[in-house]
Amino acid sequence: MADVELVKKMLRAVLQANKSGVSLSRLQSEYKELTGEQIPHKQMGHNHLDALLASMPTLVRIERNRSGETMCFASGSNETAHLAKVVARQRSSKKTGRPHLVNTQMRVKPAAPLVLNGKILDHHFGAFASINTSTQLFTNKYGLKQSGSSVAQYPNTGIKQYMFIKDLNVIQIPGSGKGKPYNPQQVQGRIREILGKYSNGFWVSKLPQIYRELYKQDLPTESIKDLETWTHICTVEKTCSSNPSELLLYPAKEQTATSSPSPTLNPDSTSAPVPTSNTPADKPLQSPVQKRPPSARLTRSGSRSPHPDLKLKLEELLVKYSNGLWAHALPKLFQDTYKTKLPGHVLENLHLLSDICTIDYPMPDNPKRAILYRRSSTGVGEGEDENCNRRNSSISEEELMVRQELGRRLSNHAVPSLQIPKEEYPSVLVVEATNTNAVILRYIGEGYSQAQESMEDEMREFYGLDQSSPCPLSSLSSGQLVAVRAEEEEEILRAQVCEVMADKVKVYYVDHGFSEVISKTKVFELHEKFFQLPFQATKCKLAGLGPFCQEPAVLKKFETMASGRILLAEILERGQTPLVVLYDTSQDDDVNINAACMKALQDKTLASPLQVNSAYMNVTVSSVCSDGTVYCQLPSRGLAKLNEILENIETYFHSQVTSEFLVSRPFCGKGCLARYKGKWSRVEITNLHGSRVLDILFIDVGVQASVEVFELREIPPPFLRDLMAIPPQAVKCCLADLAVSVGSWTPDAVQWLREKVLNTTDCSMKVAKVDETKRCIYIHLFTDKSFHDPARSLNHQMAQSDLFKQRPDVFLTSHRFLLLLYLPVLFPHCLHSVKKSHVHMTVFFFSGNNIDVYVSVACHPGHFVLQPWRDMYKLVVLMGEMILYYNKTEQKPLNIEKNQIYAAKVENNWHRVLVKGVLTNGLVSVYELDYGKHELVSCTQLRPLIKEFRQLPFQGITAQLAGLKPRQWSEEASIVFRNHVEKKPLVAQLEAVQEAANPWDRKLTVFLVDTSQEERDIWVHDIMAEFADDAQNVKIN
Repeated sequence: MADVELVKKMLRAVLQANKSGVSLSRLQSEYKELTGEQIPHKQMGHNHLDALLASMPTLVRIERNRSGETMCFASGSNETAHLAKVVARQRSSKKTGRPHLVNTQMRVKPAAPLVLNGKILDHHFGAFASINTSTQLFTNKYGLKQSGSSVAQYPNTGIKQYMFIKDLNVIQIPGSGKGKPYNPQQVQGRIREILGKYSNGFWVSKLPQIYRELYKQDLPTESIKDLETWTHICTVEKTCSSNPSELLLYPAKEQTATSSPSPTLNPDSTSAPVPTSNTPADKPLQSPVQKRPPSARLTRSGSRSPHPDLKLKLEELLVKYSNGLWAHALPKLFQDTYKTKLPGHVLENLHLLSDICTIDYPMPDNPKRAILYRRSSTGVGEGEDENCNRRNSSISEEELMVRQELGRRLSNHAVPSLQIPKEEYPSVLVVEATNTNAVILRYIGEGYSQAQESMEDEMREFYGLDQSSPCPLSSLSSGQLVAVRAEEEEEILRAQVCEVMADKVKVYYVDHGFSEVISKTKVFELHEKFFQLPFQATKCKLAGLGPFCQEPAVLKKFETMASGRILLAEILERGQTPLVVLYDTSQDDDVNINAACMKALQDKTLASPLQVNSAYMNVTVSSVCSDGTVYCQLPSRGLAKLNEILENIETYFHSQVTSEFLVSRPFCGKGCLARYKGKWSRVEITNLHGSRVLDILFIDVGVQASVEVFELREIPPPFLRDLMAIPPQAVKCCLADLAVSVGSWTPDAVQWLREKVLNTTDCSMKVAKVDETKRCIYIHLFTDKSFHDPARSLNHQMAQSDLFKQRPDVFLTSHRFLLLLYLPVLFPHCLHSVKKSHVHMTVFFFSGNNIDVYVSVACHPGHFVLQPWRDMYKLVVLMGEMILYYNKTEQKPLNIEKNQIYAAKVENNWHRVLVKGVLTNGLVSVYELDYGKHELVSCTQLRPLIKEFRQLPFQGITAQLAGLKPRQWSEEASIVFRNHVEKKPLVAQLEAVQEAANPWDRKLTVFLVDTSQEERDIWVHDIMAEFADDAQNVKIN
């Protein structure tokens, strides 16, 4: 007998993944794609599938389209029903009844495979120490939710424990594991800092607490044992007590200037010499009573300590890049900002900057690849920002205290303040905005809209219309919190009195965010039990719209796109008024509301005028994309004005010596400036790969690029309005009358067209068609002015050529899903016949060890893929390096061979992959060696994997669950297993290692342990054993 609830769950997943409906035949095939089985309608008592669906009206809605085909749509789910209820119950000043339902199907904003918008603060041996407390839902193609760990407090189980989440940001919470490798130089430097503050000594037993308070990390247990050996750092003194744990810790005893070895000569200081180390915390301590000139300290190479003015400038740059600044970027950034060269000895002696920053080396084999992080305790950079925020916060807190005191005085109760949701992308209901710096909204979800609904239902009962209900208030005062019966509906809402009139009163609905004048007879005393929920109406600021916060065109656009809708909010800054980017994710493509509002400022008269059958000369082809899309610039008023403004900006930047224009908080949709062919050009940020690397689009030439954040500049305020008014000058075009559509071009065709047009300054074109839906112009393109003769067009030349002929395929198939499902079966030999032309680094494992892992892929207990936790940060760094390298290199013809390793672009990231087959239409089947996923990519998206990117061992390791006998796992058991382990940080206890010639062929047998529960550890094999027992019982019966 089929599991009815499981079938419904799978059907709902398929239906919700197809918002525009799915035909009956496609529903069957997509269900099988998801579960591996047909929909079991006969086992559920129905002879036909449509009869089964008709019996589930709450799950599926069946309609017929114009052609008579049966289409299936998802009916409202509980989540959808809740969102619909939120919208329906939301009151506004413009409301005249219950509104129509809008945008209630929300999805989590898609993320890159690893770190997005991550803030990496400090790390050692590749571990992360950035702590975040958000909850993220991971969804697969069909929207099946798999929850990631969140704010978990881990028990001391003897296994090192970690926490992971925030849009796949990797986060570490050190536990109390013993024997775990740690960075002794980093710990030594920090202990030296602590002893500088407590020079009179303290109990060793207090060291872990002090260390945790200062560095937000636990002190490695092993380091306490090593204290006695660090005589150059500290002195450990035993007391008279018989208790060996009662030890005193003092600064190291004085050493003379002739002590050896001594890499830092400091004749005026009484503190210990600095050991030979490049770790961030290794800095010499100055005596608190003695002062010396900076020039008195020399390094081994004789370089002097940086001048205080130089340090001040470097610190100013680090303030701008709070997520870290790569050392290799310093020279150019320093030159551009301060119009002077950075002294060469600074990069050679980074440890001299340890008093203003911490230094990390994520690529130990390349010491030049260091990351600098500003110290939180500095007095200039962050301190000023924090003080500023503190001042703003104190003002807001003071206002809040006055408001609460007024509430206490008038109603004897205080309402708690509203907390910002912990997730990075909460759903919000936008109420209204008269200023983009003060958008009124409500948060959606448990503890917010759901709690409000429950409270208002309870208020409706409490303030009912029977005789026992409370009487209207006879005395009202401004600021008083009251209960109000709404004018048009039988709703009881919380409100605050704004103004008292003769027989009416003006109130502000604190949970709905608007004011209204009502009769005094509708105002009641607010009972004490309704003071417990924070006011739900709150405010936010829209990122990037500050200078145009009250612009009528912007507010009108926002009103049209956002007001009254449930949207997704990306929280960039958490404060009294959070800084956000809003997204409408109800359609197939996400819409960035902030970016759309900025586009409302554009002057349409400055756009390139285009009409069908019109010809245009002096056209510049600025870009030819790999899919065949062409971007052109046409002579126009807008282009002339743009060039003039950009020239003025060049002059302006040359005259400015300031870090004011560095982009410190990038976000998707932000408009700024970047260098293109040596000159500043307008760009829009299209994607972020962590906090350092991002993708941009040069909107006036149509060129995409990947850059580091330090290469961007803010648009100077004097030019901002004029520049925003000019629409993008790159016109997206496609060549008309070609048999091959965009996206199916061969590399040869793309290269041919590039050679013809990119270096030609006098092209012409004729418009054949304007496709508004795709925002694309279909044209005939000419390299001269002969647009009257279609035979001379490049379109005609390409159509007559062999440029679009595909190369022979190694493997042909038209069944993409079957191919992906059975790739391991179709190509079992591929994984064993790789040429040994390259030596690949290997991660070594030993039976009995506990390993901190992240499960990237989970098919069933017999096959899943682990990633070792300790090297995940190195993988993030590597992928950032690959993005920068490959997105800047020209695409060249590549002879792709099976069983060879390449770099492949999958969505927006570059991965290390193994080619398993070349398929139809130039598609290539690849296996991601770091994530364990099978993908199909275009052959144009492959590049040779250079030696530098082969140093890190491949991170995807195949595994099977220990403690269970091998068996054929049911789909239900596989789903349960995936929900427990996939996309989660776990502890793997290694049982056995099955070695192989290639690292990706190895297979581990492990126990998986979920340590996220406070009261107990969850051993996954115990859960799966229940399914094994059930299957055994079925066979016996």
